[in-house]
Amino acid sequence: MPEWIVEKGIGETRAALVGDGRILEARIELEGTTPAGTILEARLVQAGAGGRNGTARDESGTDYLLPHVPKEITEGATFTMEITRAATAGPVPEPWKRPLAKATRHERRRPQSLTERLRATGQAVRKLAFPAPRDEFAELGWNELVDEARSGRIDFPGGSLGLFFTPAMTLIDVDGTLPAQELAIAGARAAAEAIRRLDIGGSIGIDLPTARGRDARSAAAQAVDDALPQPFERTAVNGFGFLQVVRPRARVSLLELAQDGAGFEARALLRRVAFDPPGPKRLVAHSAVAAVIEARPDWTDALAMQVGGPVTLRADATLPIHGSYAEKG
Repeated sequence: MPEWIVEKGIGETRAALVGDGRILEARIELEGTTPAGTILEARLVQAGAGGRNGTARDESGTDYLLPHVPKEITEGATFTMEITRAATAGPVPEPWKRPLAKATRHERRRPQSLTERLRATGQAVRKLAFPAPRDEFAELGWNELVDEARSGRIDFPGGSLGLFFTPAMTLIDVDGTLPAQELAIAGARAAAEAIRRLDIGGSIGIDLPTARGRDARSAAAQAVDDALPQPFERTAVNGFGFLQVVRPRARVSLLELAQDGAGFEARALLRRVAFDPPGPKRLVAHSAVAAVIEARPDWTDALAMQVGGPVTLRADATLPIHGSYAEKG
C-alpha cells in the first residue's frame, strides 16, 4: 500500500508518495504558501472589466486574482473568498503569478498544513524528523527527482523526455531509438509517470513519435490512462502524434518551482547540508543562490541548530547555479 512521507525542512515542506520502493508522486510547498481550500476575508481592490479578472487583497497584503466577481460585491467591500489555486511560478519575464480565488458564503477556514491535507484524503501519511539519522528521501530517489525538475530531462529505456514549462502549458517532447510505435507507447507511459511524479497540472501537451495506424495511437493513449490516476482529461493521439492532457492545478509543480533557479537551489543546498556530518559549515554558492540565503538569516540560523555549529556563507560567481556545496567552517 503506497504511503506519503512528509519532511518539514528549511523554507519548504516536502512530501513523497512511495510505492514499491520508489517515489510515485512528489510535492514541495514553500514556507508561507496559502494553499487552495483556505477561506479568508479580503477586500475587493478592483472589480475588473465586466466582473472578470478582479483583484482582491487579504489582511496580509497578498493580492488574488478573481476570474469572476459577483455583482453584489463592489470595490472596497470586504467579502469571504476561497483560494482555488496557490501562487504559481513562471519563467522570466513573467515571475510568480498571483493565486486564484472565488467568492464564497462559507465560513472562514484556516490554512491547513500539507500533512493535514494529505491525511484528509484518507491515505497513509508518515511524518519524518528532519534531519533524521538516515536520509530516507534520498534513498528513494529524491535527489534524482530534483535533478529531473532542474534539468527538464528524464531518461527511460530506449528514449528520453524533454520537459518545457511555459505560462500557457507544459510541453513534453518524446525522443529515442526505439521503433516509432514502441517509442510512442513507452514515451506516453514515461510522460504520464513524469506528470504524476513532478505534480504537473494544468494544460499539458505530449509530442509523441508519429505512429502509423489507429491501434498504435490507441495503445499510446491507453498507456497514459494506465499510468496517470484520475482526475484528468485527455484528447486522442492525433495523426501527428500529439496528445493533450488537462489536470487540476491547485498548486505549483516541482517543474515550475525549478524555474525560480536561485530559490530552488538555495533550499536544495540547505537540505543536503542538513544531512552532512555535524560541525561548523561554510556554504559556497553561486552569487544568486548566496543572495537568496543571505536575505533569510533565519534559514542559516535553523541550519546551524541542525548541524550543531555556526554557518557562514561565501559567494562564488564562477560556480554553476546548481553547483553549490558546503565545506568545513
